[in-house]
Formats: sequence, structure tokens, C-alpha cells
Amino acid sequence: MTLLTVENLSVAYGDMLAVHDVSFAFDIGEVFVLLGANGAGKTSILRCISGLVPARSGDVAFAGRSLKGKRPHEVARAGIAHVPEGRRVFPNLSVEENLIVSFIRNRSKDTLAVALDAVYQFFPRLRERRRQLGGTLSGGEQQMLAIGRGLMTNPDCLIMDEPSEGLAPIVIQGLWQAIATLKREGLSILLVEQNAALALKLVDFVHVISKGRVVYSAPPGDLWANDEIKSRYLGI
Repeated sequence: MTLLTVENLSVAYGDMLAVHDVSFAFDIGEVFVLLGANGAGKTSILRCISGLVPARSGDVAFAGRSLKGKRPHEVARAGIAHVPEGRRVFPNLSVEENLIVSFIRNRSKDTLAVALDAVYQFFPRLRERRRQLGGTLSGGEQQMLAIGRGLMTNPDCLIMDEPSEGLAPIVIQGLWQAIATLKREGLSILLVEQNAALALKLVDFVHVISKGRVVYSAPPGDLWANDEIKSRYLGI
């Protein structure tokens, strides 16, 4: 069953068109990735889905309902959690306070305490750091916290923008194991990632974005076998 549909989406900042007529869709339980170089338009697509920037044209539908004109908190209440590039945790709030302010009560069948415990079981390091200010965490811990905040909304779809950016290889490995666990649990995930070799191990389908347009779409095995696309658009 289709969960998210992006149809003929264009996004502009003033006179600059960042996304040109992009379309894609993915199903419940899938992990879908947008690959491409810096400035390709990937983040703009995610920001538009989440209501952070408006679409110039086209539409985004989630679970069969249009998100056009929805504000970020309305998109979150609809079931989409956005883990932004650069983590963006609240630096002057503790780990636990960061998680508490992300809880959406009317989306959860559980209490706040149960939701917190679920995140702490998923990321035990956050339990250890729960009284520590978000701004004092390491990059890897902040990424755990950013994902944990998304999980506190009890999402149907988790959007992650460059989750491995700036992290040490050992930390990335642990993070990818966590994402793989979420996939096994049936959570639908939309990724933006520059590390194609890493992303292709996990995802079900790939769109390659260049200059705001979709230039290639395929299952990960087909992309990995296509040396021309890898060299031209992904630098591998």
C-alpha cells in the first residue's frame, strides 16, 4: 500500500528553482533513499514534505491525503517525523527535556513515561545522558537524540536528512544498525544520504537527484551495477 506520494513537485526560493517537477512514491514498510551531490535539491524535497517550505507546484500526499498547505506541526501530527540535517537538538535543554517536548500525546497509545522508556531502550546511551544538556553531547549522541525525538512522535514515516554526516565510522555503523532495526520493525523511512555505498545496503529503492531533477530510479542492486550513473552523479 502506498504511504507517501510526491507528484510533480517543484520548490523555489525566490526566483531560484531548487526542485523541478519531481515525482516518486513508496509503500508502507519500505526504506527509500534520495541520493545526489550537495545542492542537488534533496533537502528541499524533505523540507517541502515536512511543511517547512511551500511547494511552488505539485503535491505531496500521505496515506492518501494531501499535505499541501500544512504547517510543520500538522505534518508531524499526520504521522511524519523529520530528523533534520545537522541534528538541531535544543542545546540548552537536557536529553530528557528534548524528548519530552517532542511527544505528541494524541498520536500515542502509550503514556509519556512508556514512550521515553522505549527510546531509552532503543538508545541506551541516551538514558545514561538523560540529564545532560543536548548541546554538550557528541555528534553521534546528538544524532541518537534527534532520531529519538522523531520516535517520540510515534511516526508512521521517519524522514532523515544526512544521518551519517560528520560522524566517525564506528558511530555510523551503530547508527545504521539502529536504522536497520527500525526497518525490521516495519517503520517506513525516507533517507537523504550522500554515502551511497552505505545507503544501498539498507534501502528498497533509490532515486538519484541532480540539479533538482530525478535522473535515475532503480532498486539498489541495479544502481550498484550501473557504473555510468555511479560515476556521473555519485562520484563512485
